[in-house]
Amino acid sequence: MQTSKTTSFSARLASLILQIYPDIDADILASKVVEAFWPEGTKPRKRGRLPSNNLWTEQDAMLITYGNSILDGTHKPLDLLYDFLLRRMKGVVNGVHILPFFPYTSDDGFAVSDFRAVNPQLGDWPDINRIGEDFHLMSDLVLNHVSSQGTWFNAYRQGQAPYDKFFFEASPEDDLSDVVRPRTTPLLQEVETVNGPRHVWCTFSHDQIDVDFRNPEVLLEFLRIIRLHVENGVQIIRLDAVAFLWKEAGTPSIHLPQTHAVVQLIRMLCDYAAETIILLTETNVPKAENLSYFGNRNEAHAIYNFPLPPLILHAMMSGSADYLRRWSSGMPPAQLGCAYLNFTASHDGIGMRPVEGILPTDEQNKMIDTIKEIGGLVSMRALPDGGEAPYEINTTYYAATGQTFEGKDDYHFERFICSQTIVMSLEGIPAFYIHSMLATPNDHAQVEHRGMNRAINRHRWDYPTLNGLLDDPQTEQSRVLNALSDRLRIRKNQPAFHPNATQFTMPLTDAVFGVWRQSLDRHQSIFALHNVSNETVDVSHLSMNLIEDEDWVDLISGEPIDMEKDAVTLSPYQCRWITNRG
Repeated sequence: MQTSKTTSFSARLASLILQIYPDIDADILASKVVEAFWPEGTKPRKRGRLPSNNLWTEQDAMLITYGNSILDGTHKPLDLLYDFLLRRMKGVVNGVHILPFFPYTSDDGFAVSDFRAVNPQLGDWPDINRIGEDFHLMSDLVLNHVSSQGTWFNAYRQGQAPYDKFFFEASPEDDLSDVVRPRTTPLLQEVETVNGPRHVWCTFSHDQIDVDFRNPEVLLEFLRIIRLHVENGVQIIRLDAVAFLWKEAGTPSIHLPQTHAVVQLIRMLCDYAAETIILLTETNVPKAENLSYFGNRNEAHAIYNFPLPPLILHAMMSGSADYLRRWSSGMPPAQLGCAYLNFTASHDGIGMRPVEGILPTDEQNKMIDTIKEIGGLVSMRALPDGGEAPYEINTTYYAATGQTFEGKDDYHFERFICSQTIVMSLEGIPAFYIHSMLATPNDHAQVEHRGMNRAINRHRWDYPTLNGLLDDPQTEQSRVLNALSDRLRIRKNQPAFHPNATQFTMPLTDAVFGVWRQSLDRHQSIFALHNVSNETVDVSHLSMNLIEDEDWVDLISGEPIDMEKDAVTLSPYQCRWITNRG
């Protein structure tokens, strides 16, 4: 006899299936879904996890890296990464996002040819397992497309079931004028199959063929892949480019209702799993569209805070936190059971779409011009009218903070550290790209060698060389890693920096971006102040409303706050975490 809770699970699953596949027997497909997601002999938990904020704490911080960001020509890259994590990152971050570590043919891993194997040039599953034992591990579910040279697409071209119905076909005669594109390449690609020529949908590149989720077998196969990754130690599933998952001619083919329903279905399965599985959606789009992937607390557990990279960079270049503060003031707190993932840099460029409607075009153009002056690049996207618009800025974040709109100065280090400290201070979970932690310069040689703008931010360090730099306290790499590590060690012991702790954006001078954080138990407050200018600035005690009969201290410097004075002074690009709990 079924319990009401089991019935509820079954009913909810069937309801979601009907939203996605209204013409398919929902009960039969639901049974297949359960069989795909749960190991043989197990079943869904009797009760899914109620939404709560205990999936993460103030101790959580992540490193983003490729499996081969560190090489030495002798050892497996995953062995070197593990050594680096233990030697340099233990106690600094407790999570690591290893970007696609599967066999691939292009796009640095995002044209996956085999989701079930580890790229042998990196290592094997035991190497992934070992990292997952010491760090919260995130993997990529590249569920929108696969490699044109992989097993699935080769089988499709040969007409082999079930892959003969795995890919999205369209006609050049279809109305595709409204389709939202992140690239300028043609959307459709003609390919030869045993059944004659076909036009397949390629959102990103002609080596990345979009799969067809209208076929439920595609969904089932990706659920099996999630299960495989979870059994190999993955705790966080990143849904790559998920916004483009469902396509329909005559529509924008982004954020369609079926896409949200698929995310809801995966979220429900994660919540009923015995393991802790966190779902993160990657949607590099404007604010409202990005926030929609929280759903009603029933889609992503976490979403990227995509406006942060360009807004923080603009503040650093302009010396004004005006637009950053306006945006922050208008951001809703994450719902119960949800969190933001805060970052400034990733393997991709600094996306410009997320600041549409936030940062005026002339301010965006100033950023682009400044980036070009320091040797950065700009990638474009196609518009429905046939035109183009900036899609992302390509540069390392360390290089991007090398100068302001006014030109170069002597504050590069301080400016960069300030930019990363803002990420640590905001509501959410902070994440840091390995090349930010290592102050990596722009890699122009890789751009020329590989013919892609994004290679500028995908340097591969020689490990002996890197260790030599990190062991020398005078190098940029050592100074940056030590400074960021020190602040992350401080941060993880502050309850007011819990990802869901209360946040209030302070109305301060344009030169200072400030947020007030209060712990969930209300026992700790932190006034996080960040001077984004090259001028010395005073912030009055009155503007912070410091309680006079409490002892206040700056956690970063360790200095007590002198309540006899009327203000706190911040040097150029200085940050202060002023708290009543030292």
